[in-house]
Order: sequence, then structure tokens, then C-alpha cells
Amino acid sequence: MNLDDLYRRVIMDHYKNPRNRGSFEDDALKIELNNPTCGDRITLQLKVEDGIVKDARYSGEGCSISMSSASMMTEAVKGQTIGHALELADRFSSLMKGEEADFGDYEDIEALSGVNKFPARIKCATLAWNALRKGIEVEEEDHQHH
Repeated sequence: MNLDDLYRRVIMDHYKNPRNRGSFEDDALKIELNNPTCGDRITLQLKVEDGIVKDARYSGEGCSISMSSASMMTEAVKGQTIGHALELADRFSSLMKGEEADFGDYEDIEALSGVNKFPARIKCATLAWNALRKGIEVEEEDHQHH
């Protein structure tokens, strides 16, 4: 099996068996973003305590790339500090530019590396990560005001 097949399989697995899909009943930080060019939309919910992303869930609809990316992103950032989560988002941006990026123990994300060959799909892949960045910004602003 070549790498492309393996990656496609990983992406389809996250699409068909999404991790952390759903929503929290109680108060959680909520970010809604959409990608008007292809109609993907995501609602990301984050639970951040003491600077750590305790939990993350998402809902929405879109193509296999945007939804599997959301599944991978929520898995990758759970239990991480806000700083590390942002670092992962930066690494993901590098990956989308065709650069090498290391995601440590969480290698599934590398399955999206092929997306950079299709510029129109990059927005699909980065949607969830942009929501994450926006959520962390909101979270940090809230802390400065309290």
C-alpha cells in the first residue's frame, strides 16, 4: 500500500468515524466558522481550564477533508496547553504550504499533507484549525478582562 492510499484511508476513517463529534450541553467556548467557497461549516466547542484544552468537540457539515481535519484537530489538542495547541496550528499551516511538520505522537494529521497539491482544498483542511485559533484568541481575551 502506498502512502497516498494509507493517507486516504486515514482521512476516510476520520470522516466515517469522527472523533469528538457532538456538542457540550453546558457552557463551553463556541466558535462558528464557515468556508463560503465550498460550503463547509463548523461549530467548534472548547473547554479550556487553567490554560489547558481539557476537551474539544465539533459539529458541522462539509467535505471529507474539512470534517476529518476537525476530527484530527480535536484529538490532537485535547489535553494540550493553549500554547502547544497554537503551535500545532502553526505546524498545520506549514504542512499546508508543503513544508515538513512534526505532530509528535499524533501522526494522523500527516495524512492531510497531500492536500497542499490542491490549493482549493487547503481552506477545507484549515477550517477547523482556524476555528481553534479564533477560540484561543477569545479565551485569552476573556482572561485579560477578568
